[in-house]
Amino acid sequence: MPQYLVAIHHPDGYDGSQEGQEMIRDIHLLNEEMAAAGARFFAGGLQSAPHAKSLRKQPGGKVSVTDGPYLETKEHIGGFWILNAANMDEAVAWGRKAVVACRASVEVREFLAMPKQ
Repeated sequence: MPQYLVAIHHPDGYDGSQEGQEMIRDIHLLNEEMAAAGARFFAGGLQSAPHAKSLRKQPGGKVSVTDGPYLETKEHIGGFWILNAANMDEAVAWGRKAVVACRASVEVREFLAMPKQ
């Protein structure tokens, strides 16, 4: 069964500690619903973007490490689900529920199927 990433986007400067009990309850209920349906493979929240480290390849095989996200954007991924879904339509249906529960924009993407060796 294909797997899909359902990523929650938070605006720059978002403070997750300000999430109300109602939103936390709604996310918890969505997690329970996903698990009961056998759709949830993994779920997790992320620390805010300022706590990120970005790594970039440098000449000579070296890697530079800098504070913060790699891209300068107005939104950052705040958390995500990895779901087992029959198709994109089913994954988008879960994404719609995530938009409501998280009160945030959501992106849905299918994982690339790796060729069997």
